[in-house]
Amino acid sequence: METNPRAGFFAHPTAVIEDGSAIGEGTKIWHFAHVRVNSSIGQRCTLGKSVFVDEGVHIGNDCKVQNGVSVYAGVTIEDKVFVGPNVTFTNDRWPRALSPSWEIEKTTLKVGCSIGANATIICGTEIGSFAMVGAGSVVVRNVEDFELVAGNPARHIGWVCRCGRICSRDRDAPNSFECELHGGPEAGLREEPAK
Repeated sequence: METNPRAGFFAHPTAVIEDGSAIGEGTKIWHFAHVRVNSSIGQRCTLGKSVFVDEGVHIGNDCKVQNGVSVYAGVTIEDKVFVGPNVTFTNDRWPRALSPSWEIEKTTLKVGCSIGANATIICGTEIGSFAMVGAGSVVVRNVEDFELVAGNPARHIGWVCRCGRICSRDRDAPNSFECELHGGPEAGLREEPAK
């Protein structure tokens, strides 16, 4: 159960890491996870128990993908993204078991966004930077940067700060995406040092 010093990442003995995948330094891959060929996972990520990363998927740096998530082909996860437990991604709008014309539709999770537990992300959508999707939501349209959505189908319920707290309940975007705790022009926007 120790990190392989040549590889620079930790993988639990039950994890399956296919040849031809790229995994960044400091990343931790836990029990029964499966990382497919031609996928890439950045530095300092955590993949929880039973996470599946499909062929060709890219996951950026400093991401956390919680237990029971399958990240299917066509999904791109940028840096500093949180994906809660049992989030579901789709990649085909018209799935059939024996479809001769299976077409993958791309889904992108932009820098710093968070997806709540048990949410479903329908393919062809983009989740904006630092946006937040409430637990159990079904996302069927694009989510704007810093937007907070929830429900089935997910609908706009506000705007969030980079820390995740609500900064506005208005329909229109506020002048500043800073909550009460981060009210200064520089507060909450500084990059945290790498750990």
